[in-house]
Amino acid sequence: MKKTLKIVFSLVAIFATSCLLTGCWLYSFSGTSIQPDVETICIEPVQNRALKVNPSLANSLYEALSDKYRKLTRLEQVEDAGDLYVLTVIEGYDVSATAITADEVAARNRLTVTVKVKFVNEKHPEENFEKNFAGYEDYDSERSLDEVEATLCDTIIEKIVEDIFNATVANW
Repeated sequence: MKKTLKIVFSLVAIFATSCLLTGCWLYSFSGTSIQPDVETICIEPVQNRALKVNPSLANSLYEALSDKYRKLTRLEQVEDAGDLYVLTVIEGYDVSATAITADEVAARNRLTVTVKVKFVNEKHPEENFEKNFAGYEDYDSERSLDEVEATLCDTIIEKIVEDIFNATVANW
């Protein structure tokens, strides 16, 4: 019994070691799958081209993107000429009614933020894309946008950053 246990343990150790040495590091526990030759990322400051502008949104989105890549990848963030390049433009910042009462008054409103992302992988151009991402949050129309805007934006940014991150380095 002890001999069988030693053999099984040895096989598991050999398998784990060979896996580490042969490239299983392409996938990490953070969910990223970054090629080993990709070492740097350039995240451009977010531009805001929406008709209605929240003055802090672009900076908040940029900071959230930078933090996400810094915390969950091994990539070094550089000012320019990175192996990966992320350009984000806020194209929409809109409030719309989502639920109407019998009196034709909005019962709930929705804040929607739409961004366009251009992603360039200099080492693996087949992964390049331009894509739109959107996030939204609903709020009670009895409250003004000014009251809830900061909280809504934080939640929306979190969702959009997760989507961008998954599309760029998690290959989801």
